[in-house]
Amino acid sequence: MPADVTAAAHAVDPATVMGLLPAKPRLLALGEPTHGEDTLLDLRNELFRQLVEQEGYRTIAIESDCLMGLAVDDYVTSGTGTLDEVMKRGFSHEWFNASAPNRELVRWMRAYNDGRPAPEQLRFAGFDAPLEMTHAASPRQPLTALHSYLAARVDADLLPCTAETLNGLLGADDRWTNPAAMMDPSQSLGRTPEAKQLRLLADDLVALLDAQTPHLIATSTREDWHRARLYGRTATGLLRYHYWMADTSPNRLARLGGLRDSMMAANLLALAERGPTLVNAHNSHLQREGTMRMGDLPGEWWSAGSMVSARLGESYAFLATALGTIRHQGVDTPPPDTVEGLLYALPQQRYLVDPRELAATLADAPTAPRESPWYGYAPLNPAHLTGTDGIVFVKDAGQNQT
Repeated sequence: MPADVTAAAHAVDPATVMGLLPAKPRLLALGEPTHGEDTLLDLRNELFRQLVEQEGYRTIAIESDCLMGLAVDDYVTSGTGTLDEVMKRGFSHEWFNASAPNRELVRWMRAYNDGRPAPEQLRFAGFDAPLEMTHAASPRQPLTALHSYLAARVDADLLPCTAETLNGLLGADDRWTNPAAMMDPSQSLGRTPEAKQLRLLADDLVALLDAQTPHLIATSTREDWHRARLYGRTATGLLRYHYWMADTSPNRLARLGGLRDSMMAANLLALAERGPTLVNAHNSHLQREGTMRMGDLPGEWWSAGSMVSARLGESYAFLATALGTIRHQGVDTPPPDTVEGLLYALPQQRYLVDPRELAATLADAPTAPRESPWYGYAPLNPAHLTGTDGIVFVKDAGQNQT
């Protein structure tokens, strides 16, 4: 007889979430097992609104380019641009900018902020690095933005170089974004003399930013200083990423994956300094324990969530999300002897599951792993129950929620 998991399943709301946790987290991570499903994004939006109203959360961060996300933040805080414009240039992946729930999120945040003082406003952040599967961005934008910020506020003789020097070393951006470099290390600029010099200059600019912190905050704003720190993290991270794109060792792609998650983690830790934040990304990036790997390729790396959890402890919490069906992708009803199958048999459309209660229920009734016929869905691994603070289960993607 299948195990009865009813006692482990609860309503999805902030009060229940907080009841599962030892303390209110500064980073509450809501994972997703696949990208681009509106059902999951609608749930995310609803939970964020409730966290804003009931728990004082003020920031949402999603798995999108951290630099492009600045345009969205400017729009929701000050109305800069239009909704159409920021949906086109504020997100780094097509499933984000074409998403109706993402558009509704941005619209609602702008409406919420209208007329409110800055300390009470909601903030938007991308926390992913400016990377794609096919290429990495040029370091020009963050590097020149950091230099400009410093040049306007410190003596010129403190700067390690001029803007003209940076421009000459950077060269044309399309040399940095050459898609051939992703699979052919010899096509990468990352270990050219110019790139090595840029790494040294970027390091000096970040060191100057740190050393001049009291003066910079006094002569600009704390918000401008936070943004300059983002530019510094991103510039040094991108230059490091390009350097290892030129590597020829067998672990090259795994190292690049680790660098991406490390950049994600640095951005999340910076957001945690500023206040309670809801984070939304793929389960694999947010998992609190464990490593990641890229298919059958050699090597593995720590997830962003595991890095952040090691630093923040109970101030980081992770809710994994699992799905019953994604019928338009061929993911049909889960077998009854899997975790998803047991949860699918419950009557409601979605639940927040206590993983400790679930694990106790299943102790004498082991479940089988679920195999997905579609590569884009990662089923819930029963072994991961001990590495989550809660599981959000949604029965059917594409279905109205009740």
